[in-house]
Amino acid sequence: MIDKTSTSMADAIAGIQDGATIMIGGFGTAGQPAELIDALIAHGAKELTIVNNNAGNGDIGLAALLKAGRVKKIICSFPRQSDSYEFDKLYHAKKIELELVPQGNLAARIQAAGSGLGAIFTPTGYGTLLAEGKETRHINGKDYVLEYPIFADVALIKAHMGDRWGNLVYRKSARNFGPIMAMAATCTIAQVSKVVPLGELDPENIITPGIFIQHVCLTPCNAMNSLIKE
Repeated sequence: MIDKTSTSMADAIAGIQDGATIMIGGFGTAGQPAELIDALIAHGAKELTIVNNNAGNGDIGLAALLKAGRVKKIICSFPRQSDSYEFDKLYHAKKIELELVPQGNLAARIQAAGSGLGAIFTPTGYGTLLAEGKETRHINGKDYVLEYPIFADVALIKAHMGDRWGNLVYRKSARNFGPIMAMAATCTIAQVSKVVPLGELDPENIITPGIFIQHVCLTPCNAMNSLIKE
């Protein structure tokens, strides 16, 4: 019987090693798997490369991971905002590397990894510092920059509901990077608000098929509620 549900988030992330490349879903805090990040901090893996849309907000989630000193490099499209002070401190102290990738390119490069593409040509960044040292090509009257896929050892994502096979549905804008990150990682761990019986998810509404998911974790507060109800 296929059952990808994990007894705890700690068990699900136990195999993450020092130096791993980890994709973390979310657009700011929307769709960010904060509880999985907390489990990663407790796990202790360090020298990580993180792929995310931004560089953390306030003191929670990704920002807490940065503050704990576990991140060697971050690949993101939006590293600075009013509450990204943990990243700012690390960057100005030269304690973290930054690879800046325009948001569309970030999504396209992750999607390329999940789709098995060797590389993509994109017009974004042509003629700027971001294109320095990269191959360019003139195609059908437009100039393009060659960009390579972004792969990850692990993806941590958040979904609304899942089943024991790993099929996932998302809630509104929390969907963002989760589906493509799930396809681009060797191991994808999804935190969900509810685990439902097989067949309860409408096939037409499943966004991420279970083939891309290795672990499904119920968020701690929801797991506790389930125990209370039982």
